[in-house]
Amino acid sequence: MRLLHRSILKELLLNFSLSLLFLTFTLMMEHLLRLSRLLSGVGASVADIIRMIFYLQPQILILTIPMALLLSTLLTYGRMNSDNELIIMRGAGISFRMISLPVGYLGAACFFAGIVMSFYLSPLGSGLLNAKVSEILTTKASMAIEEGVFNTAFKDTVILVKEKPSPNRLSGIFIVDERKKDEPKLITATEGIIVPENNALSFSLKDGQIYITKKNTVTEIRFKTYNFKLNLLFDPPVKSNSELTPKELLKRAKGDEQRRIPIMLEFHRRISMPAICIIIIFLGPALSLLSGKSGKLGGLTIGLFVFAVYYTLLLYGENLSRSGKVPVFAGSWLSFLLLSFFAVLVFERVNKR
Repeated sequence: MRLLHRSILKELLLNFSLSLLFLTFTLMMEHLLRLSRLLSGVGASVADIIRMIFYLQPQILILTIPMALLLSTLLTYGRMNSDNELIIMRGAGISFRMISLPVGYLGAACFFAGIVMSFYLSPLGSGLLNAKVSEILTTKASMAIEEGVFNTAFKDTVILVKEKPSPNRLSGIFIVDERKKDEPKLITATEGIIVPENNALSFSLKDGQIYITKKNTVTEIRFKTYNFKLNLLFDPPVKSNSELTPKELLKRAKGDEQRRIPIMLEFHRRISMPAICIIIIFLGPALSLLSGKSGKLGGLTIGLFVFAVYYTLLLYGENLSRSGKVPVFAGSWLSFLLLSFFAVLVFERVNKR
């Protein structure tokens, strides 16, 4: 049995590694596209991009570890089923539970890895990522402003300069500020200086006009000096829920009754996401008997379908909690309980065959 389990575990680990690389790369592309839109034209170096990719990994691995576990289980046991190896093993008197034991070893390891990612590494990586993006925007944002080019790197703001005598000195400045939708501004100035600040970019403008439009009126203001500031953070200065450890989440929930429900939902999700690995220990080998007849594409299809159902139920339960129809605990664990019941039912049915 030890030799048999070692052989199955070796194939599981190979499929798990390949699946994890594929899924992580796929999900990472979406995050990189979002960051590239934020940092386009700012001048982030290759080293900065690599560092941000590294900071993104814990957040992505929380999702990809359970998916890779299920996919590798479906591929491994599906291949064994299509080659009739499972039939031979069971014919030799080996129970389906014993055959599925290697998935239990790998699933337990994935569960503990997911807990470490969810509780500690993901909040740490999220905080470091936000800090790095803020640093890049603060120190290199002036590089995005070029002579004679409409710059749209800053949200709801368009900047055009006629000349740029030095990296931080501008002349012939034209700015359209639409951050307040009901009061858009048009600013012109003969010259200005870029002054990087903490999480902001300040323009010290001289000799210009401000045109403020409100409903059917236009207000013109002339100025000798004017300080125009752009906030560069894409998240508020206060730590977001994703940057907090479970202990910090519980502390914030006690001190903020208005936002208690979303904070507690985040806390329960930190546990329920890695806990999917426990479900897969029972569900994966049983479903592989179906996917084995349809090849690797069938395994991938079943795996994606299972996670689509799980996340749909998860979002549905959380929305019920946000609306106050069910307690936070019930809404957070609804999908886990339903899928657990289904997984154990299917596993026992296959085991009794």
